[in-house]
Amino acid sequence: VCMSELRFTEDHEWLRAEADGSITVGITAFAQNALGDVVFVQLPELQVYDKGAEAATVESVKAASGVYMPLDGTVLEVNPALDDCPELVNEDPLGEGWFFRFKPTDASAVSKLLDQDAYDRLIKANAQA
Repeated sequence: VCMSELRFTEDHEWLRAEADGSITVGITAFAQNALGDVVFVQLPELQVYDKGAEAATVESVKAASGVYMPLDGTVLEVNPALDDCPELVNEDPLGEGWFFRFKPTDASAVSKLLDQDAYDRLIKANAQA
C-alpha cells in the first residue's frame, strides 16, 4: 500500500480510492494498536450512510469502538474475511483487514480529508495532549 495514496479521518480510519471509483475503508495501525486484539467486527449493511454515521463496530479485548462513515455514500461491499478472521485487522490493518468499500456521493470530498503528513501531525498532537 502506497501511503501517499491514502487519506485519513480524525477518527483513525483510512481511505483508499480504487480504480472503479469506489473507496476502501479500514482503521489505521494507530487505531488497531490502541484497541488491542480484535475479536469481532460488525460490518455495515449494503445501504446509504451519511457522513459521521456509525457504519461498523470493532470489538477488542479492551473495548468496542465505532467505525464511522467518512463521507456520505453507499456501501457496496464488505470484507467477508473479517467474519472468520477479525484478527486480520491487527495483522494487516492497511491491507487484508479492510472493512468496507463505498461509493461516495461527492467523489471530490475525498481530497479534503487528511493526507499522511496531516494524519501524522494529528497523532503526535494527540500523544502530547
